[in-house]
Amino acid sequence: QVTLVESGGGLVQAGGSLRLSCAASGRTLSSYAMGWFRQAPGLEREFVAGISRSGVTTYYADSVKGRFTISRDNAKNTVLLQMKSLKPEDTAVFYCAAGSSWSRPSLDYEYEYWGQGTQVTVSS
Repeated sequence: QVTLVESGGGLVQAGGSLRLSCAASGRTLSSYAMGWFRQAPGLEREFVAGISRSGVTTYYADSVKGRFTISRDNAKNTVLLQMKSLKPEDTAVFYCAAGSSWSRPSLDYEYEYWGQGTQVTVSS
């Protein structure tokens, strides 16, 4: 069992930056591939970024490539999402997730554990 807690969300102006953090407790995070997803009001949850267990391989949605960076520190049981050049359309609740399998990192059913989410609001 893994418990995930996101933090770092908030209100930022367009063009600004935020860094989201996902802290894990329970089993060691190095056992899982990790992902970030987001859900805007009235829309379905969508994949943002994923990272392999070792951190060597990363994967991004086209909409965030070049602006977001996912990283992990297995020693600290933490996964980060550095976001820059934020746009109003990035406004959403952001969730981190942990999965034992990583065959299709963009699919939410690949992940067994989810955090409660942190709100990111980007003003124009």
